[in-house]
Amino acid sequence: MNQTTDQHSPNYLAIFGILCVLTIISVVADLVSVPGLKILVACIVLAVATAKAAFVMLYFMHLKFERNWKYAILMPTIILAIGLLLVMIPDISLHYYDLDIPQVP
Repeated sequence: MNQTTDQHSPNYLAIFGILCVLTIISVVADLVSVPGLKILVACIVLAVATAKAAFVMLYFMHLKFERNWKYAILMPTIILAIGLLLVMIPDISLHYYDLDIPQVP
């Protein structure tokens, strides 16, 4: 086999194993959570979820093997996503709770 064929055929079983280990880490971090360290547990779980999403995008969606034009295609989506968040900030921060209606505890 030449180098280009080896480069485009990742070991999917190893990647599946890594995803399983990362899932176990996030479940264990959630189950063994100490009440005072909820922010730390949330950060660990979010970091593991980010790593899992990166593995899925890079290998199963084959983004690791695409050329750099993928960034040009994704740029309008990124701009729209950031713009949507910026537009929603006033609605979310100023009108999330209506003070005229009592909130249920």
